Amino acid sequence: MEKPLTLLLVYPDFLEEDKHNKNKFGNYSEGLASISAVVKQAGYDVRLYHMLYMPDKNEFVSKIKEHSADVIGFSARTTAIPFIEEMAGWLDDELAASGLPKTIVAIGGYHAILVPDECIKIRGIDVVIVGEGEFPILNIMNGLRDNTPLTGIESTYWNMDGSVITNPVAPLIEDLDSLPFPDFELFDFTNLDRSKNFTAMVMLSRGCIFSCTYCGNSQFRNIYPNKEKYCRFRSPEKAIELLELLLRKYPFIKYIEFRDAIFNMYKDWFYEFMPLYIEKIRLPFNCNLRFDILDEEMVKMLKDGGCYMIDIGLESGNEEFRKKYLHRAMKNEHMIKVAEWFKKYKMTTLTYNIVGLPHETLALSLETVKLNARLSVDKVIPNIFYPYPMTILEKTARDAGFIVPGVEPSDPVQLRMPEYPKYDILYMAFNFNKLVKKYRAIYALPPEKAAKKEAALDKKITAKNYPRKFLYKTAKLKEDVFIKTKRFIKRLSPKLFIFLKNKTMREVKK
Repeated sequence: MEKPLTLLLVYPDFLEEDKHNKNKFGNYSEGLASISAVVKQAGYDVRLYHMLYMPDKNEFVSKIKEHSADVIGFSARTTAIPFIEEMAGWLDDELAASGLPKTIVAIGGYHAILVPDECIKIRGIDVVIVGEGEFPILNIMNGLRDNTPLTGIESTYWNMDGSVITNPVAPLIEDLDSLPFPDFELFDFTNLDRSKNFTAMVMLSRGCIFSCTYCGNSQFRNIYPNKEKYCRFRSPEKAIELLELLLRKYPFIKYIEFRDAIFNMYKDWFYEFMPLYIEKIRLPFNCNLRFDILDEEMVKMLKDGGCYMIDIGLESGNEEFRKKYLHRAMKNEHMIKVAEWFKKYKMTTLTYNIVGLPHETLALSLETVKLNARLSVDKVIPNIFYPYPMTILEKTARDAGFIVPGVEPSDPVQLRMPEYPKYDILYMAFNFNKLVKKYRAIYALPPEKAAKKEAALDKKITAKNYPRKFLYKTAKLKEDVFIKTKRFIKRLSPKLFIFLKNKTMREVKK
């Protein structure tokens, strides 16, 4: 029997700061698992090169040769592009030296969707997948099998010896129920990072109905001819079937982590899905929510279903700035009310925040700290703004002159703003949690005393001679030690890790 064609998916699952660290676990990718399911269903062989660190050329080429793939597909997020450029160049060298059989090298993912014209110029890349990847990849495999032309396939750009052939983007897959369930077995699922916490990452939807300026979703939808269908969920019944399949395959799973952009995006879907989840699954879970579309009834149902932690975007604490630059028209007063509901139903709250936004200042970042303190959230994640290509906020930063030549892609602070220097941004990011705790303690005091202490702390932090750079470096050192210790415990004893995690959460709630 003739050997089926092989697709090799290459997943660079590491960051610049840990590209040499081999002592870690990997992450699940729903997109790759879905592509694999569709391509396998058609009878092809699919394999995964799950890269947890950056290899040298010899190791990389040796791994690629092991699979004798007909198509190699790189999964590209923006921060992985420097690595992919290097690896694609290595492949090109090997092909030129006839060290590998002729292979089609593709690139897809978020970055490829945003800037396909740049990706097709990467040396060694033959084709860019522009849009959802399942059927363009499948059609390439079919074309190779049937020996039919490939360069007219929808949602692809082809590099033909320097000239580029572009094709229209295929419509979105409107009915997610028409897709096979993700190929969980593509991954070494029991050895994923979340699996070590007895947790499974799951996505039941695609897209988002909102257009936050820092997020690629504001641009992704615009490439599709049916962009009004950009946000889609599996039906509640199919979503439950997916979860049941996952739990049959991996009965050790005790927690679900829903990674949908916004779990409460569609109320009708939410109120159909949750009773089924309560009846058939009822595992503890966490999910992403959005303040301005939450009400108390929804929060209560989440609690009844086993939701133990809420992930929610706060982003900026200043209402005017948040509306003008982020397109998030939510009121602080309502956010405080929602946080009260979370406390009422004993749900841990984790907020996502951004510092170093275009036109932001140290004082504005301090407002974000203070809003977190007033909400009395349990955990805060401060992210430093990254100007993802083609997003609205990237254009805002570029137009203002904040994106300058010479800043390395690995630099944690990409913008250069006169009113908010690099080390002030780093100070705020690495001391964010500590500051939230300080202001929360202040707000627990009688109003008059709290106002005086708040003003004094504001003045101290924003003073010109305050040692922000030194405090950043000290905080970063502590964080590095904490992360290494956390990874060591997780690898040594996952059960001890879960025990300590739960103990910490119980102490937070006291």
